[in-house]
Amino acid sequence: MHAMLPLLRESDFPALARGPLTTLQVNLGYRCNQQCLHCHVNAGPRRREMMDGDTAQAVIGALDRLPIDTLDITGGAPELNPHFRDLVRAGRARGLTVMDRCNLTVLGEPGQEDLAEFLAEQKVVVVASLPCYLPENVDGQRGRGVFARSIEGLKRLNALGYGHGGGLELNLVYNPTGAHLPPDQAVLEADYKRRLYEDHGIVFDRLFTLANMPIARFGSTLVSKGAFDAYMTLLKDHFNPATLAQVMCRSLISVDWRGWLYDCDFNQMLDLPARLGQRPRTHIRDLDPADLEGAPIVTADHCYGCTAGAGSSCGGALA
Repeated sequence: MHAMLPLLRESDFPALARGPLTTLQVNLGYRCNQQCLHCHVNAGPRRREMMDGDTAQAVIGALDRLPIDTLDITGGAPELNPHFRDLVRAGRARGLTVMDRCNLTVLGEPGQEDLAEFLAEQKVVVVASLPCYLPENVDGQRGRGVFARSIEGLKRLNALGYGHGGGLELNLVYNPTGAHLPPDQAVLEADYKRRLYEDHGIVFDRLFTLANMPIARFGSTLVSKGAFDAYMTLLKDHFNPATLAQVMCRSLISVDWRGWLYDCDFNQMLDLPARLGQRPRTHIRDLDPADLEGAPIVTADHCYGCTAGAGSSCGGALA
């Protein structure tokens, strides 16, 4: 695996500062039942980094002092962490919108037989990865048989009421299969809805389009293929300043599996800690909400991945 930060640190990306905090994003660890080519956290079945109980309790404690409305839970496959359900319950008990970034196939893993029902019972917003509506594209990026298992997961969620507009929200996530920008989000969403309903009887609420980030597994693959510079040129040539007001790092703080804070999940993977107060890095236990708004955001060249074209964030296109 190539080290990506040396290729990204020197950057002319515009300076950014934090706005009001609305979202706490918690990465429960890098263990996953899949190993996808585009994964920006290098997640996989052999990863052992997982948030422990003490850190999960520190996160729950932070929910009472942070001015947030959304708890965004990610991984890896966050559901494989034994503290996932405690965190979900804690967020919902405090009236927060709780989002689960789900890879769909985890719904069929041993020990997760009641996971879909749990998500529905807690009214968790499911944000599900499905990089294409064609099996060959999904299996090529995520592994043999993943498309069929993903369709099974979507059908199970639909049967519980997800995606029908009745209060159980199901959103899908698209990312390109190669080194190019996502197409128009609205147009692609219409294609997804038509194909998934016609082919499989599946419905969902929204599609989020995300650009592949030039870091971790995808960035290393670009370097190996001699395509890294060309991809960075593509991102920079399509820089859209209209996206800067809405990038997720302005209203989100990211917590890694150890409890350290970052401006976003991507900075977490590059070990670029958030600059809050006078500390070189800050733990969730020590976070003072007063340090957040107006603080500088740590940037590097990978930030062009969120601001190219229509832009992309954890909530899809920005402009």
